[in-house]
Amino acid sequence: MRFDRTGKVSLDGIYTQSDPRAYFTTLRELDYYIPQLAKPYFQQIIGQYRQSRQVAVPTVVDVGCSYGVNAALLRCDATMDDLYDRYADAECTRQALLERDRELVRAHRSPARFVGLDVSRPALGYASAAGFLDDAVQADLEAREPTARQRALFAGADIVISTGCLGYVTGRTLVRVVESRRDRLPWMAHFALRMFPFEPIADSLAALGYDTVRVDRTFRQRRFASDREQRQVLETMSAAGVDPEGLETDGWLYAQLYVSRPIGTLDPLTFDVDQSLMQKAAR
Repeated sequence: MRFDRTGKVSLDGIYTQSDPRAYFTTLRELDYYIPQLAKPYFQQIIGQYRQSRQVAVPTVVDVGCSYGVNAALLRCDATMDDLYDRYADAECTRQALLERDRELVRAHRSPARFVGLDVSRPALGYASAAGFLDDAVQADLEAREPTARQRALFAGADIVISTGCLGYVTGRTLVRVVESRRDRLPWMAHFALRMFPFEPIADSLAALGYDTVRVDRTFRQRRFASDREQRQVLETMSAAGVDPEGLETDGWLYAQLYVSRPIGTLDPLTFDVDQSLMQKAAR
């Protein structure tokens, strides 16, 4: 196993394949379910935005979208188990997978337009060809400003989401996405691992006119890949002053949800999520 600077195991290889099978095969073994846990929250944020802003089909930018997993869950009424089973066939050709995914997309009415942002061209290529994404931006916005075309795509953003890239992606990327839409700030909802402090990102967003609220619960992201990974992550958390007792010490990486909306937004932020279903998805 290789490890990154934070102590987490490096899974870079699963994001650069021509189709998602390595991604789902690897993450299934780690009980990776954060997109499933995030789904009902994203659904309600999309619904609240639609009602509040009178936008029939909001545009959602998914930062670090990989193979369009969040879009697939939201637009196809799927679960992570559905996707794990879907991509378990090692003998199926990439073309056959794409044709099957296109049929799935055509069978459902999407609640939003989805624009994916990621550094992986192969992942974006698959998600776009399958129809999970309506548009895709292949860019590293930590390193450089978006191009004119990319700004044009971000300019339509109503909601910006993520489920695992923060910590590698910073407030710099989010600011560059948001600054592309000057007429109205999009709402944001980000699931960030507890090992990565969100305060610097919240401060960057506050400078643009955002108020950020942390939802009062934690979410299992995945199991640790090894005892070594757990030990190294606990060391990183200790250095950051984050108490892992009763959470990461029990063998799981945990995330928290941060929702950022323009200061002065009048609509109350409320979530009605079936906790029994959440617990089932995390088993």
